[in-house]
Amino acid sequence: MAKKNGSESKKKGPARVATPPTENWTDEPQEHDYPAAASYLGLVCEQAQVQSLVRALKAASLERHLAKDLLRASGLALLPVDNAHVASDLAKVTQDEKLSPVLLVRGDIGRGLPLTIADGYHRVCASYHVDENADIPCHLVDHKGPTAVPGFRLGSGIGTGAGSGAEPAPETGAGGLPNAGSEADSGSLGGPTAPGGS
Repeated sequence: MAKKNGSESKKKGPARVATPPTENWTDEPQEHDYPAAASYLGLVCEQAQVQSLVRALKAASLERHLAKDLLRASGLALLPVDNAHVASDLAKVTQDEKLSPVLLVRGDIGRGLPLTIADGYHRVCASYHVDENADIPCHLVDHKGPTAVPGFRLGSGIGTGAGSGAEPAPETGAGGLPNAGSEADSGSLGGPTAPGGS
């Protein structure tokens, strides 16, 4: 009986599938997230409104929303993995470091106002890259600003993750605001008096 070649006698096992990393989140936003949110909101809100929103964000209870829904409702583009801040957050995920929950101001579909990511835009993008269906913890508050954004449709800004019929993500938000705010983790779409987000 002929001996089988060693390589022939070895059975092929199932292909290994790399397990994607999962995000870990802190129970509450970090204290420095609130000044970062205030810094961004100060560009698109009056100071009295900023103070009111930050107080409300601190008092809000924790809730969870899907990464893909947050991007779609905000109208923001999905930043690429090689964006410095997204890459930094992805490195934290790989190293099993906890991310801070995001701070949000609810949009208003009736007035054409998108969701505002006041702090955490890059964390949302990093989470989307790991799993678009990831549940992201957040503090979400309402804001009844006076002005709608003319001609803006909710969900129209996202290239990746938006539903059918979505337009490509614009370089700037409605009213000419860029998709990056003053803080490292800022970016938004909103009108001149509508809050934006990070």
